[in-house]
Parts: sequence; structure tokens; C-alpha cells
Amino acid sequence: MSAQAHEMPTALVVIDMQRAFLEGDHATHARAGVQVTVRHLLAAARTAEALVIHLQNDDPAGAPDEPETAGWELAVSPAPGEAVLRKSRDDGFIDTDLGPMLDRHRVTSVAVAGLLSEMCVATTARSAMTRGLNVVLPRGAHGTYDIPEDDSPRGVPVSALQVARVAESSLGDEVVILPAEAVQFAPATPPQS
Repeated sequence: MSAQAHEMPTALVVIDMQRAFLEGDHATHARAGVQVTVRHLLAAARTAEALVIHLQNDDPAGAPDEPETAGWELAVSPAPGEAVLRKSRDDGFIDTDLGPMLDRHRVTSVAVAGLLSEMCVATTARSAMTRGLNVVLPRGAHGTYDIPEDDSPRGVPVSALQVARVAESSLGDEVVILPAEAVQFAPATPPQS
């Protein structure tokens, strides 16, 4: 896990940047910083003409991100032509067109950002590495919740920042972790037929 030499990503995958996790009672702790950082990455990816894919989680009825509710809506709007793929699992590759879409554009390096660090972000990043992709995880471009004292195995609260850093570390040496402002994108390859 380092800022080793890496291939510039030609795709940015933005995971679950939904209103339920960024506004109101269910908002993550780093919501403002993560939103600003993800917007910076989106601007960089769009300027470079990289492929941008948004993942949007569909949770069951009654959940904060239940489909077609205000909490389910994306808080960071996709630009025209950017794909929005709906998912219902932590792994953004399961039951979505994410893998085939990256394949069609011959993506070999991808930046992953969004929510929640230890769940959908880490799982999707790990799955991308398993598929042979180089993964860049921009620090500050993913976030989560504190683990409260009652939910902690030792009865000690764990801050959202610590949870995010542990999620980064859990991905091992294959992932490239960089400050978000250091991430540079390359243009996407036009899709293969």
C-alpha cells in the first residue's frame, strides 16, 4: 500500500454517493470532505476524458437508500453520457454491467471513490484487483461512519477516519493509495463493439 509508480487510471468508479449517506440523520461523518474530493476527481476525470461510472445502491424497503426515495438519489450528478449502474450488493461487479463496461473500454487501471470505505468501496476495489485491474484509491475520496462503543468488539469507539484507513490497509500492497489531488487520469479508449 503506497504511492508506488502506477498507470494513470482511464476510469473513475464513484460508489454510492447518495443523499442518504451525505445528508440528514444517516449522513457519514466525512460527508463534506468526501463530496468535495469526489467532485475534484470527477472534474479531473472529465477533463481527461476518462470513463466515469456511477454506482447507485438499491437497498430494501424502509432503508435510507430505498429505490425511488429522496435518500436513494445521487448527490453528485452524473454528466451527460456517464453511466449509472444500479446495484444491490457491496461488490459493484456483481449483477451489474461494470465489468463488461470496463472491458469494452479496455480499462486496465481504475480509480475507486465513494461510500462506504470498508464495505462497497473496499469490496469493489478488491474485486477489481481480482479481475487484474490496477486500482488507485484516492485518500479522502471515500468515507464511512464511526463505529460506536456499543458496536465495537472491545467496547471502544472507532472513528470513521480510522475505519477508512483500516479499509485502505486491508487491500494490501496491490492497491495504490494517493492523495486525491495527486491522481491524474488518462483518456478512456473508445468502446470496442
